[in-house]
This record gives sequence, C-alpha cells and structure tokens, in this order.
Amino acid sequence: MARGIKDKVAILGMGCTKFGERWDKDADSLMVEAFEEALADAGIESSQINAAWLGVGFDAMNIGPSGIPLSIALRLPDVGVTKVENYCASGTESFRGAVYAVASGAADIALALGVEKLKDTGYGGLPVRSRGTTFDMIGLTGSAPGNFAQLASAYRAAHGVARDDLKRAMAHVSVKSHANGAKNPKAHLRKPIDIDTVLNAPMIAEPLGLFDCCGVSDGAACAIVTTPEIARALGKQDLVTIKALQICSSNGWELQQAGGWNGAYFHTTRVAAKRAYEEAGVTNPREQISLTEVHDCFSITELVTMEDLNLSEEGRGWKDVLDGRFDADGAVPCQIDGGLKCFGHPIGASGLRMLYENYLQLLGRAGPRQRSRPPALALSHNLGGMPSQNVSAIAIVGRADA
Repeated sequence: MARGIKDKVAILGMGCTKFGERWDKDADSLMVEAFEEALADAGIESSQINAAWLGVGFDAMNIGPSGIPLSIALRLPDVGVTKVENYCASGTESFRGAVYAVASGAADIALALGVEKLKDTGYGGLPVRSRGTTFDMIGLTGSAPGNFAQLASAYRAAHGVARDDLKRAMAHVSVKSHANGAKNPKAHLRKPIDIDTVLNAPMIAEPLGLFDCCGVSDGAACAIVTTPEIARALGKQDLVTIKALQICSSNGWELQQAGGWNGAYFHTTRVAAKRAYEEAGVTNPREQISLTEVHDCFSITELVTMEDLNLSEEGRGWKDVLDGRFDADGAVPCQIDGGLKCFGHPIGASGLRMLYENYLQLLGRAGPRQRSRPPALALSHNLGGMPSQNVSAIAIVGRADA
C-alpha cells in the first residue's frame, strides 16, 4: 500500500527570477539566475547535486528535446537530467521528479527547475503547435480565453449566479492580485487597479475582459530538495517539508456525453485535492490550509478552483471572493505574491514560482508581502490544459514540525 511522502523530503533552497519581458536574457541565462539564488539559499555546491529535472512547456521555443541545456548552463556534475513536459503543470512535474527521487532514496540532493522564454516568439498568447492526434496544445480548437469563458458561463448556469455578480467577483480577484503584485519586485505587472478599470476594460471573450486574463512573460524558478536528516546535517534549522504532492490527468470522462460533467468545475483538481489532503493528513482544509497559490490563468479559474479545493462551498466561491476571504488579510490568502495575473505565465516556471512564494512565507522571508503570522500549511495548485481536458498538480508544504 502506498504510504505517501509526507515529511520525507525537505526544501533545501529555492530561487526565482524576475518575471517579465526579459529581452536581455535567453533561457540559459534565466536558468542560471534562478539556480544561483537557490544554490546560495541551500548553502551547498553544485557538485553535491545527484540528479535534476527540467520543466519546459514549449521545448521548440526554448530548449530542445533534452535536458542537456540545463546540465550545460548550470555546469552540473555529470548527473542525469530529465526534461519533462506536462502542459502548464510542467513546473510542478519537474518538482515531483526531484522530490520522488529523494523520497525513494535514489538521490540525496536533487534539483527541479522550470523555465520558459515566450516573449521572443513574437506571439501575444501561447505559441501554436502543429496538429497531431490532438489539436494544438489541448485537444480542442478555439482560444484559451474562449474555452475559459465557457467555464464562466457554465458556472453561472450551474449555480444560478447573475452575470453582474459573477463579473464583480472576477473583477475582485484581479484587483486583489494586482494589489498584492504591486508589493513584489519580481512580478511582471506591479500597478494596482480598481474595480471600475476591470469592469470597463475591453472584452476578450464574454465575460472575460482584459484584466481577467493573465499575461505572457519570461521567467524561471528553481528548487533544491533533500531529506530532512541531510538538511539538518548541513546546518538547516528551519525546515520546510513536503506534506503532499499529487497530480491527476483527464482520462476523457469530462468529454463523454453520459459522463455527467456540467463544465462548471475542474474534475482533476477535485481528485488531486482529495488525494493531497489524505496524504497530508488534512481533514478540514478550510481551517488547516492557511495560504494558497493557484493557477489563475483567468480570474474565473481562481474562483472555481477555490471550490474544487474545498476552500469554499460549491456554488459559493464567488461570495467568498467578494467577502474578502482570499484577500491578503483574509482567512486564506490567495496569490499573495500577485499570481499568474501579475507574474504572467512562462509555462515551465509557474508551478515552481508558486512554491517559491509559499516557501518564503513559511520561513517569514516574504518582505512587505509577509503574513504577520507565517502559514501553517501552504498549498499550490498548477493547472494545464482546458476545462474539459487538463492536468492538475497540487503541492502542500509546511514547517517540518507542523
């Protein structure tokens, strides 16, 4: 029987670049920037790393078909480097590889790094890929805003929410995240906005306006992991350990005519969350989870995800948003660093960037964003694909003694 990995792996160090239009840096330079911060934080030499995983969403735009560019850029000590791709959850997927290697005893110290260089493509959204057995990136025609606009319409229909109420709740999501991002020097967008600006912005895909959509950016983030015993032997006293790490991929159920899915939620997120809570020993997430970073590619995604994570009752997430439950000073802050909304979404880096913020908050090192009382358990949620076909990844981290 699977026993899980709770408290078997500690984060030794993390690093994150500034996200944005990094015209002055190529993918290799971004990897080095994130790695150098992580290495200094870990207090080790690169020669001590036993294995590495690289998360990249669009290899043709960045890296190529192998992990060799990571090994060369970081001058790793002739270790195995595995490149992974799992849609927008690629960053968390690389973290899973490194964590599982340590938990299994296959490596003492392992590296996970995610990177993406999207601005150089000259395209306003995600790059278009060639058509194979599935269409483009996610098996559906149409745009990402168009598909997530359907999520909003389905949510309204399923729960009887008035259009203006949902629009105002989505606007609150964006205003909240921009207020948080303004305090973060590594965020791409650092300008606060108000509700009227969001509600009066140009429409992208009804009901998603301009400020309901995250941007495109360049960036990298990195984690170095080991066992708690090795971390303590290296002099680390304040340890952040992994309490749970779960990934769930669509198997076609959502698209089956008789499946019963109404288009108003993410089935994979609900499955991954249930498994993650069981692994972490969380029985009441609304009381036990005190900080979240979720995949807010669109404002409606964050709102719906709060219900999928059981942090809001089904059909009441929009009310909790308007009540400020997920604001920086709310009961369960969400995107306290600004989220995808303010960082943009360099595919391979996003999952690790979320973990980076949770890690800083747990150690009391988040600067002006720091919660007055560090969280007990922090959750990050990474989503790849579209509402009807996707992968969800959830990591729960906390202090070793939590």
